Amino acid sequence: MDILMVVRFEDLRTRDYADQLGNHLTKIGHTVRFGPENLHEEQRDLFDPASSPDLVVVVGGDGTILLTAQLMPVQVPLIGVNRGEVGFLADLEPEDAFRFFDHLSLPVRTEPRMRISLSIDGNYIGDALNEALIVTDRPAKMLKFLIHINGVVAERFRADGLLISTPTGSTAYAMSAGGPIVDPRVEGFLMVPLAPFMLSNRPHLIDSSRTVRVTLEAEKPAKLVIDGQVIRHIGEMSTIDVIRSSEPALFVDAGQNFFEKINRKLRHL
Repeated sequence: MDILMVVRFEDLRTRDYADQLGNHLTKIGHTVRFGPENLHEEQRDLFDPASSPDLVVVVGGDGTILLTAQLMPVQVPLIGVNRGEVGFLADLEPEDAFRFFDHLSLPVRTEPRMRISLSIDGNYIGDALNEALIVTDRPAKMLKFLIHINGVVAERFRADGLLISTPTGSTAYAMSAGGPIVDPRVEGFLMVPLAPFMLSNRPHLIDSSRTVRVTLEAEKPAKLVIDGQVIRHIGEMSTIDVIRSSEPALFVDAGQNFFEKINRKLRHL
């Protein structure tokens, strides 16, 4: 199996662990190559789509997994080994990874995770695995949002910001902002207003077959942040279109029960 390892190299203990895991994978017959040392400065695709790896192994935290998904030119099976804090997106703990890979072979069974595709004023910006965040550039200033669903005005409200999350991202920023935990097998957009002016403005879970358009009505500078990685500045009356991405992320099925995993990891928060 051709394996690409992406590692949070700035952490020395994580680097040492990744070297041990890479040596182990080589010994049991896999071909292992490592990604760039500074993932945050990478300005090109992680690999050539014509020679995609069979598997991407991410050794790090959720941020490293999100950035890896952003930098893949095509989505290939991915699994994370948790070397971060909580690691909602990582299905393997360091002490379990060696044994797991001993029994892994092609074809790899995966669980697709819906992503959302975002455009500003008709120009494609990127795909999000966790969420897109719209916030003001000026602290303590509210933004005014107009929401269209399938071309119909669904809501107009003022808030500090707006989160548009995937079900996978429901356990991230959206959960901290008061949104529900959503089964990742559900395909929908979770919209969570951040500190809305009216308490009646509540989170919405919208079927992914619908089209969602967000219009920024406030005369204030704002920015769109995708998965905490991609940042774009947006102006008054800009429109953000949200659709289901045609290419989901492909997480390796490690035999973890989603609800058991969430219950276990939430105890560490």
